[in-house]
Amino acid sequence: MTAPETLTGIDLDTAGELAAQLRVDSVRSATSAGSGHPTSSMSAADLLAVLVGRHLRYDWDTPHADSNDHLIFSKGHASPLLYSVFKAVGVISDEQLMTTYRRFGSTLEGHPTPALPWVDVATGSLGQGLPDGVGVALAGKYLDHLPYRVWVLCGDSEMAEGSMWEALDKASYYELANLIAMVDVNRLGQRGPTELEWNLDDYARRAAAFGARVLTINGHDLAEIDAALNTATDGIGNQPTVVLARTIKGRGFSEVENRNGWHGKPFPPDMAARAVAELGGERHLRVRGPLPDAPSGTAPAPAASVAPRSMPTYSMTDKVATRKAYGDALTALGADHPKVVALDGEVSNSTHADEFTRAYPDRYFEMFIAEQQMVAAAVGLGVRHYIPFASTFAAFLTRAYDFIRMAAISQANIRLVGSHAGVEIGADGPSQMALEDLAMMRAVQGSTVLYPSDPTSAASLVYAMADRPGVSYMRTTRGAYPTIYASGTDFPIGGSKVLRSSPDDAVTLIGAGVTLHACLAAYERLATGGIRARVIDLYSVKPADTETLIAAATATHGRLVVAEDHHPEGGLGSAVTDALLAAGPQTLRVAHLAVRELPGSGTSEELLAAAGLDAAHIEQAARDLLSDG
Repeated sequence: MTAPETLTGIDLDTAGELAAQLRVDSVRSATSAGSGHPTSSMSAADLLAVLVGRHLRYDWDTPHADSNDHLIFSKGHASPLLYSVFKAVGVISDEQLMTTYRRFGSTLEGHPTPALPWVDVATGSLGQGLPDGVGVALAGKYLDHLPYRVWVLCGDSEMAEGSMWEALDKASYYELANLIAMVDVNRLGQRGPTELEWNLDDYARRAAAFGARVLTINGHDLAEIDAALNTATDGIGNQPTVVLARTIKGRGFSEVENRNGWHGKPFPPDMAARAVAELGGERHLRVRGPLPDAPSGTAPAPAASVAPRSMPTYSMTDKVATRKAYGDALTALGADHPKVVALDGEVSNSTHADEFTRAYPDRYFEMFIAEQQMVAAAVGLGVRHYIPFASTFAAFLTRAYDFIRMAAISQANIRLVGSHAGVEIGADGPSQMALEDLAMMRAVQGSTVLYPSDPTSAASLVYAMADRPGVSYMRTTRGAYPTIYASGTDFPIGGSKVLRSSPDDAVTLIGAGVTLHACLAAYERLATGGIRARVIDLYSVKPADTETLIAAATATHGRLVVAEDHHPEGGLGSAVTDALLAAGPQTLRVAHLAVRELPGSGTSEELLAAAGLDAAHIEQAARDLLSDG
């Protein structure tokens, strides 16, 4: 079969034909797969036909070209439409679309992921594509200084998500005129009508209240769509644009148009045949829109490996909070590497990200109390090959957990830092005490979880995070504690430090962060009574240093005391036992000291003692293990 001629600079009549093709192919691909969302795709087909054929400046042969526009499907369930677009521009074949969509091993997954080079971020968990787009647009305006635009297709159901309004708020605050949100207002959600149905006036008032320029159109009138997209890119003003398009779910097939009960359901083969016939039959147009204004160039260079040329140093007599060392190291890292950027959630004077802010204000983005948007912006900045570090109190990252989970699916490289963790924070009380963050972060696919105990290790691990792919997380401590390690000590991810050991060790004490200092104090107390203990700093919680843990368990006959300022589930204790059990059968006698009751306010010392995490309790746990034989 001869490849179709590629049409460029298409007129609106051709855009109409393209829209019909996109609808037909959305129906065909979902029916072939036996699953998918054809009706959600059909409602937005006119929007995408006009956008891709006339406005999206994109070199499809060089998907990572610096100057390409970005297209994000926030309504990721409309993947039949996106993949039909990919067929229409000639980057996948009709055969691929019909035989691999939603199949095992295919990159045409049920919801888009960056397994495809034309996809920036994974979507499908609603309310995330627009926040991610804010990060990409921030990079374009403030860092890349390139004229690319960020187009985001949104669904009306996801406009009930608070994260969408966080995104519009920050897009307005940062005057992101390069961000255009196209909202497919098709009235019907999964189980019935959406909250506002076709009340575009209410949508418009809300979007305008968040500072957006709002355009309201008939989403099936090609001329209106074209005019709106021209206005959205006219270069006038400094606001993000929201195009509210009134559409009909299932548009083009009378049996399902505006009818409830067809969300996420492919048409049976006979029904799909009727839909294709009503839409005018199969088409195989190949259409490409305008190329970027600037030369396509090559993909932005990924960040080079970061050499710690100016890492901060600390005296062994210093008492320094690891959160302060984070700020020191991030600022030093910024001098070494211009692609490092920082974000914070309005607590930078506590996380010490403010040190970076003062040094490099043009590379810092304040997200205020909007942790979901903070993580999403980090993902978007990572799309442009920046090295984002995002910090807030560790407890508040729980609000953004779905964004963190999706960042891993996006194959994003982001670095998260949570301060003020555990009962150690003191009088603020349990609402501020992250006691589940290690478990939360360990559960993220491919994640790295770090918990330094002194400023030297914290600074070194900041540099290690900069080079680390995937989602990495560092937990920092509020209080200032003694410096344990000499400057220049290496802290490889996946490693640990054995701080006390001898051939006569009878028990192993394992801590990280604040509890390591308690383990060292317990070591001294045990030594006074003639008991030798091994002390391990498990600063790399994930991946854990299995080899060192096995050696310690073997040397001390399986007697381990694990102390963590965290709930017992999923944290340091789980990391230790998971590593040891995965290594093979072990005879273990583990005393696991963790925060098992709801804490209250108090001093750090009082709260650690009440939780059983001070030196006295660690000493007693070790003695109990020894008395049991």
